[in-house]
Parts: sequence; C-alpha cells; structure tokens
Amino acid sequence: MKGSIRISEIFGPTVQGEGPLIGRPTVFVRTGGCDYRCSWCDTLYAVLPEFRGDWTLMTPTAILTEVERLSRSSRVLVSLSGGNPALQPLAPLIEQGRQKGHTFALETQGSVSQPWFAALDWLILSPKPPSSGMATNWQALDDCVAAAKSETQCVVKVAVFDDGDYRYAQLVANRYPALPLYLQVGNPAPLITHAGAGSEEADIDELMRRFRWLVDKVAADGWFTATVLPQLHVLAWGNIRGV
Repeated sequence: MKGSIRISEIFGPTVQGEGPLIGRPTVFVRTGGCDYRCSWCDTLYAVLPEFRGDWTLMTPTAILTEVERLSRSSRVLVSLSGGNPALQPLAPLIEQGRQKGHTFALETQGSVSQPWFAALDWLILSPKPPSSGMATNWQALDDCVAAAKSETQCVVKVAVFDDGDYRYAQLVANRYPALPLYLQVGNPAPLITHAGAGSEEADIDELMRRFRWLVDKVAADGWFTATVLPQLHVLAWGNIRGV
C-alpha cells in the first residue's frame, strides 16, 4: 500500500521513560525496520528482518484511529520510535495528527534526515556510542539537526554504558553546544520479545549502581549542563515490552 507505514506495535497510554519528556503520558507508535544493528539493542523485534512477519502495514488514518482509541479521543503526546522511524513516510501521519491536536516526538539515531522533521514538536537525536558497535555519521547527524528548524525542539540523548561512551557523549555535547543533552544510563538486559528472548526481570541494583556512577562522573567533571536519567520504565516494569 503506497504511503503505508511499517508498524511493530502501538501501545499506551503509559509514561515516557526517557529523555526530555520523561514522565509524560504517551502513546507509542513503534515502527519496524532499522539501518543499525546495535550490540545492546532493546527492541530487536522492531529491528531485525526475521520479525517482519509481526509488523503490519498501516495507513496514517488507521494509525491515528488506534491512537485515538487508546487515548479515548483525548489529545496526547505521540512518541514515534523504532527501529528507526526516520526510515518511514511519517509526514502525513504527523500532519493529520497535529490537525487533531496531538503532539509528536520522534527518536532516531540521526543516520537519516527528513524534511518533515520540521513538522515535529520534538526531535530527540540519540546517536549511538562506541559500545553499540556502530560508527556515527557526523554529517548525517548535522543534517538531522538542520532539518529540525526553529519550530521543533531538538535535543540529544546518549546512552552511556562505560567510560568510552561517556567520552563520546562529551564529544557530542561539544559539537552541539546549543542543544540540551541527556545522558541515559545503559541497560544491558534486552526487553523480552515474542520469541522469548531476554528476561522480564531487570537488575535494579545494577541499574542504580550505574546511575550513581554516571552522576558521580558528571559531578566530578563539573558538567552541569547535562541531565542524567535512568530508564524510568525499566525501574517501574522491568524488561517487559509494551508498557
């Protein structure tokens, strides 16, 4: 179907667990397909082609119908995630949804820029650090920042698992000094998938140890413009998808 969007799942309302909108009631629209293969990816069911059979081609109208069913026709924050949602033709969905009063935030690694980034309320760029095993295309990331324009709130979020990731986050902050930067504690345990991979139980003690480690590094360095966050949804529900 021309103009259709590959959807892995639509769920909510729940709260956003990461980044600048943490704690905000949200309906998630997760697209299928990604151009990255991060070593610690927690949404492989929305990335790997072997899960393609679980994805559904949906029109923008059908997606909005499901969003409004979940939100009971109330205006809501819609988080577009993946995979990499920048690979999908999302412009009509954003246009139709904003006409109905919904707010749109998109999270992407910044590998593909789209002109319709300028129609978003929030663009959350999450370039992947060295622990992911992926290399950053800095020109592509620059293009994503430029595509956001003045009406879109653009921020950067970096997952931090180790010292190398922390240094990478500092490099990102120096490259984009005008953008708010969020440091996200890395979660080494993948979300449970339909195929049964992963564990529903999260090691909360380990996650909080990592959080304290990251806070201590930021404080010791006097990096007072960064915001340090855990994954709120993991602390609340563990490694269960769809919450």
